[in-house]
Amino acid sequence: MPRSKKSAAPNWTRKHLLGLEDMTAQEILTVLDRADAYLPCVTQARPCPPTLKDRTVLNLFCEDSTRTRTSFTFAAERLGARVFQFHAATSSLNKKESLIDTARNIEAMGLDAIVIRHQERGAPHRLAEAVACSVLNAGDNAHEHPTQALLDMLTIRRRLGRLDGLTLALVGDVRHSRVARSNFFGFSKFASRVICVGPPVFLQALDVKAETATDLGAVLPECDAVMMLRVQFERHESVQFNVDEYIRGYQLTPARLARARPGAIVLHPGPVNRGVELTNEVADGPQSVILFQTTCGVAVRMACLELCIGALDRERRSRTAQARRDRRG
Repeated sequence: MPRSKKSAAPNWTRKHLLGLEDMTAQEILTVLDRADAYLPCVTQARPCPPTLKDRTVLNLFCEDSTRTRTSFTFAAERLGARVFQFHAATSSLNKKESLIDTARNIEAMGLDAIVIRHQERGAPHRLAEAVACSVLNAGDNAHEHPTQALLDMLTIRRRLGRLDGLTLALVGDVRHSRVARSNFFGFSKFASRVICVGPPVFLQALDVKAETATDLGAVLPECDAVMMLRVQFERHESVQFNVDEYIRGYQLTPARLARARPGAIVLHPGPVNRGVELTNEVADGPQSVILFQTTCGVAVRMACLELCIGALDRERRSRTAQARRDRRG
């Protein structure tokens, strides 16, 4: 599928960004095209327009994060918004206040968007039903991480020139990966093949109808892009897992990477467990686009904030106009 022309903001109707499962291919392309236009702002080759001047964004993170929190902060601030950081460890959540009550009280102080990361699956969706402002999902348990998948898609499109007709391998801890789920949902909108690769213990209990494989060596010759997923040791309480066996079977080394298609790229959502998922030579090598993913992340989140808050603005104006009509009637 070719790149679409840049869509006008009024064509975007979603005030929330909760996941890619129910997004259309055209909606994904709208985000990517807008993010593409913002990339020169991220690299400081061009000044950023103050699209969100005087807007207020809350980063409501109930799980640890470095890249995603910082990326959303940079994205909002570069568009002129005020950003406030919520720290769960020192909040009223520790006094047994519910997430919804906490968010609604903060919203009452004046908010345009809440960026939420939460350890409970579906928390962003519940929050979106309870507040009037925009809600953007920055990761909910092992469910979805939509902006990560969008930045991965932008990275791949920029480096390989397209999203269709590719073969992408998602390698490693697929079972616990919200990144893998969102990428599967995103790429499923296009004519590309997604293969989840890993030991059987990481492929069990998948609730998506994805192609799976346990032999990385057999899959690599078909791959245009290889995404190495972080081994989520913190979620392995009930999983029998041997690190040495994983390294022998699934670590991406220069020799293994050489079996992929010519020009294949290597991605990783971070943080990287060096020496586990991939070697230093691969992580820092010419086929790695890991740092470029981070750059694309700021541009994607600029696009998502602009589009969602723009839809919120149109909703607010519509409600105001309706209220005036009701008063006159």
